[in-house]
Amino acid sequence: MCTAFRDGFQSVYGARVFTKDFLPALEAARDAGIDYFEAGGGARYQSLYFYCNEDAFDMMDQFRVTAGPDANLQTLARGINVVGLESQSSDVIDMHAKLFRKHGITTIRNFDALNDVNNLIHSGQCIVNHGLKHQVCVTLMALPPGCTGAHDPDFYEQTLRGILDADIPFDSVCFKDASGTAYPATVYETIRRAREILGPDAFIHYHTHETAGISVACNRAALDAGASAIDLSLAPVSGGTCQPDLIVMWHALRGTDYELDVDIDKVREAEEIFKECMADYFLPPEAIAVEPLIPWSPMPGGALTANTQMLRDNGIMDKYPELIRAMREVVEKGGFGTSVTPVSQFYIQQAFNNVMFGPWEKIAEPYGRMVLGYFGKTPVPPDPDVVALASKQLRLQPTTTPPLELNDADPDKGLEAARRRLQKENLEESDENLFIVATCGEKGIRFLKGHGEIGVRKIDRAESEPPPEETPAEEAPVAYAVRVNGRSFQLQIEGNRVAVNGKSYEVDLQPAEAGEMPAAAPGAAPARPPMPAPAAMAAATEVHAQMPGRVLKIHVRPGDPVTDGQPILILEAMKMEVPVNAPTDGTIATVDVAVGDQVANSQLLATIG
Repeated sequence: MCTAFRDGFQSVYGARVFTKDFLPALEAARDAGIDYFEAGGGARYQSLYFYCNEDAFDMMDQFRVTAGPDANLQTLARGINVVGLESQSSDVIDMHAKLFRKHGITTIRNFDALNDVNNLIHSGQCIVNHGLKHQVCVTLMALPPGCTGAHDPDFYEQTLRGILDADIPFDSVCFKDASGTAYPATVYETIRRAREILGPDAFIHYHTHETAGISVACNRAALDAGASAIDLSLAPVSGGTCQPDLIVMWHALRGTDYELDVDIDKVREAEEIFKECMADYFLPPEAIAVEPLIPWSPMPGGALTANTQMLRDNGIMDKYPELIRAMREVVEKGGFGTSVTPVSQFYIQQAFNNVMFGPWEKIAEPYGRMVLGYFGKTPVPPDPDVVALASKQLRLQPTTTPPLELNDADPDKGLEAARRRLQKENLEESDENLFIVATCGEKGIRFLKGHGEIGVRKIDRAESEPPPEETPAEEAPVAYAVRVNGRSFQLQIEGNRVAVNGKSYEVDLQPAEAGEMPAAAPGAAPARPPMPAPAAMAAATEVHAQMPGRVLKIHVRPGDPVTDGQPILILEAMKMEVPVNAPTDGTIATVDVAVGDQVANSQLLATIG
């Protein structure tokens, strides 16, 4: 299967690619003899609404027209999370299969990051009920060196037998390694046992990444053990954090009994067209490199580049080595869920908190909910001290109730909840709109109202050209982080406009002569800003950002009463929505950010009086 136009996009560009830009490359790949494509799902669903201001269903329709009527188009689903980061109710899961069939999809690859078979039962049945082929998944990774207890051939065999015992209907089985850390010996033995269990006619698919530098060896091990198919990509989204390049694997298999059944010269032509299509997109350097430290920090390719870009954007890339070192403990104490979305994000969030706030001082909410059982059963029990800490900080009790039951009982989830939101916004109640709102939340509403945003990283060619001579140097935009009396402000000055925390003002800036500065009265102390009364200072509580991110939603205004633990705003950080809660009872004194602001770690967000 060619993964270039789904996993390739996620693993290099954070899934932020406009449809019109890649269709010529898809056409060339089709003409080269490729008829099996990964066509959407996973991060390529939400990213279109979040960052491209495009409709994922329109993208799938155009993909089908370009690939042709006979192509096998496959998407990626996350069990009960379907194509979002939040787990869903039964009716939303069913709508997912219905709509993806309607919009040209043939096959859905369906996985659960915890390998909790219960999370695959309903989703798998819905896929089959709507006439799609179901490729059920076992998710793989290598545990960090020194860890034991799961993610070996015995564990994967147990998971496969659990799928069979649960009578989940499927057409094929995939062993999916999103981090590229499972090594050849484990891959070979796992596929060999699967072939023995499933019989000679079963279709067994293997998926890995080049991130750790061993993908070609693992693909060969899978084929030798009896795999029916492997995943390959096309340059410029191949190697590094992606799947190995189709040409590289073709070369590695020369002289063997294996054939890829493509016109390799036309594949070369397709790659050249693809490179031209993507020439304006920013290519993160880590996306095309092997990362030797990945075995200690099993991050998926898409998560690695997304997270390093976030660190780079916020000026804290120097924390990356510390994050890698922190990952081992987070994975081990979290119960060995597979490092694939959404669990990979839980891991990196907790590792980030451990680096920034001290080990286990602050539990990241999604990680805490995972160890408490709200996403299903982890492969091994999480560390009991971490469970107790998560329960205390999140004020949640551990649960063994299946997540689907919890979601079906939640009045804020499901199609009816989505319908109420559409009605409130006077938006059309189509199946597509219901699903968009159920899976994309507030950003889905903004897209449907015509307020979608563009967050595609392209190269600004003008940046590499010298500025025109008539543009004074002082007119170039400059940015500052300013702290006044304990409050933080982000300033950007461009000509006669100043943006303060994202709000723009027109000003008249003139250089001040020394004699023009206001003079203090004779014998008076130097002028200084007025200070709040001591009582007010003692009563004020500052709320700071837990991590760098973007303000997604603000729930309060100055003057609103709040209680300890009440969410006051939502940050979007590392592909997750992170609530920022009030640390005490009181009244909101100030809200120091606006929706859309990019905030730095520890930046002041609000004060409570």
